[in-house]
Formats: sequence, structure tokens, C-alpha cells
Amino acid sequence: MKPKLRVTQIASVYGRKPGHKACVMGLGLRRIHQTVEVEDTPEIRGMINKVSYLLQVEQVEKV
Repeated sequence: MKPKLRVTQIASVYGRKPGHKACVMGLGLRRIHQTVEVEDTPEIRGMINKVSYLLQVEQVEKV
């Protein structure tokens, strides 16, 4: 099982570049303070790095 990341949108995409909006939507986020859990892959990390100023990211601990 791959490690997971908990990603929360903390800022609006209003007025941002279309590519940045697409990255946020590609992560499954639609509104501020929404949280999703995604697998930790290089592709996801790239999307997170591109819009890191809009997101809060945490490592999900296995229980």
C-alpha cells in the first residue's frame, strides 16, 4: 500500500492561472477548507509543488 497525503485547500483559485486551477481540480479539491486523501506519487507531488501556496499538506499515519 502506497503512503497517502492529506491535502487541504487553504486559498481560493479565483484569479489564478488556468494551469494552477487545473492542478487543484486534478487533486479533487473544489472549495476552500475541503480535504482529500491522495496517494503519494511523483505525479501528485508535482501537482502539489506547483500550487503549494494554495494548499496545506500532511502525511497520513498508518493506524
